[in-house]
Amino acid sequence: MRRRAFVILAGSGVAGGAFGARAQEVGKIWRLGFLAHGYETFYAELFTGLRELGYEEGRNLVVERRYAEGHAERFPDFAAEMVRLNVDVIIVVTTPAALAVKKATTMISVVFPNAINPVETGVVATLAHPRDNVTGGAIPTAELSAKRLELLKDAMPALSRAAVLWNSGNPSVSLGLRDTRIAAEMLGIKLQPMELREPEDFPTAFAKLTQDRPEVLIVFQDALTLQHRKQIIDFSAQQRLPAMYTAREWALEGGLMSYGENLAAMFHRAAYFVDRLFKGTKPADLPVEQPTKFDLVLNLKTANTLGVVFPKIMLARADEVIE
Repeated sequence: MRRRAFVILAGSGVAGGAFGARAQEVGKIWRLGFLAHGYETFYAELFTGLRELGYEEGRNLVVERRYAEGHAERFPDFAAEMVRLNVDVIIVVTTPAALAVKKATTMISVVFPNAINPVETGVVATLAHPRDNVTGGAIPTAELSAKRLELLKDAMPALSRAAVLWNSGNPSVSLGLRDTRIAAEMLGIKLQPMELREPEDFPTAFAKLTQDRPEVLIVFQDALTLQHRKQIIDFSAQQRLPAMYTAREWALEGGLMSYGENLAAMFHRAAYFVDRLFKGTKPADLPVEQPTKFDLVLNLKTANTLGVVFPKIMLARADEVIE
């Protein structure tokens, strides 16, 4: 495996641990809510960033973690619980969780490290002026949707039909499907949407893909699909179905290729927002940030298995090639 570039978020520098420690209120114990579908290793970068800023779980930080395990209907109850616990800040890692918290409280500040289409889903008013109680990082889905299809066309020039696996229960993902449709029309690619809403829907979606086989599979990432990525990657391998994914975690675990934001970097940057909010800054005064660098990761081992030959120019510009 070779790594040639790293993601840098706009204005991403954070203060060192000593400086952050001096900034803390003596004796103050901070309470942080954390709402997600399930655990991911890149979440650790948030807590690495917080330690650099002087916040350490078990010393001056208490973290209230709640996982919905793929069932978004649990988020309203979790949001209400965070209000009862009177946490200082809530981290949300999926749009249904963000909307549930916004409905439950306007007083507790919220950080969304990797929001998808946060303006159009009503999570924030604008990127520059979030308003209300939510801020954090946002992913430019229209730009990324077009680029992923272009990369697929580069790898498979005759491509004309692609299936899209997506969570229709997440409003931000439905907007990503819209953006992908627009890009597909420009490239002459017909899309075949495959809906999911909960973990139990995967077998049905896989059966449909087997019966009506596309040329490639595009997997829209949200908390639900990310939690079940091994299941999706294994299905693609069994069916010898080339697939495009969003984040490098997919390619590292055997997916053919991925193009998108670096989630670990976005979660590390989220510590900056938590620190500012702990210190009294209002979410409305912290503009939502977008990543400025995206990773192209190619898995040559999987490509050889599937009979896909990446063009030399694509291999040359890849940020990471898994051999």
